[in-house]
Amino acid sequence: MSITRIETKQRMSKIVIHNDTIYLCGQVAEDANKDIQEQTKTMLDKVDVLLDQAGSDRAHILSATIYIKSMDLFSQMNEVWDNWVPKGHAPARACVEASMAREELLVEISVVAAVTS
Repeated sequence: MSITRIETKQRMSKIVIHNDTIYLCGQVAEDANKDIQEQTKTMLDKVDVLLDQAGSDRAHILSATIYIKSMDLFSQMNEVWDNWVPKGHAPARACVEASMAREELLVEISVVAAVTS
């Protein structure tokens, strides 16, 4: 059984790979002072980079858990999400309203994906 941890710090690793499954730590927006759509876009851009680094891509996401500050922002976040997920490759997904680690954060995502190679 092999476990690979990438960018490991005291509290977490950015990426953990086990048995061809990739686990990403929670990702938030590049700039938390932006609106929900921009925060969602830059958060998903970070997911793309990490998946590429781990040997995968968004078409191989198995599940996603999205934490959103207020369900009032749900449809605006989904506009960005729906354009990002490749047609026919929607993962299992949950979206829950949650308190965020910092007041200005509106959205966070945790992703599990399959290795493509």
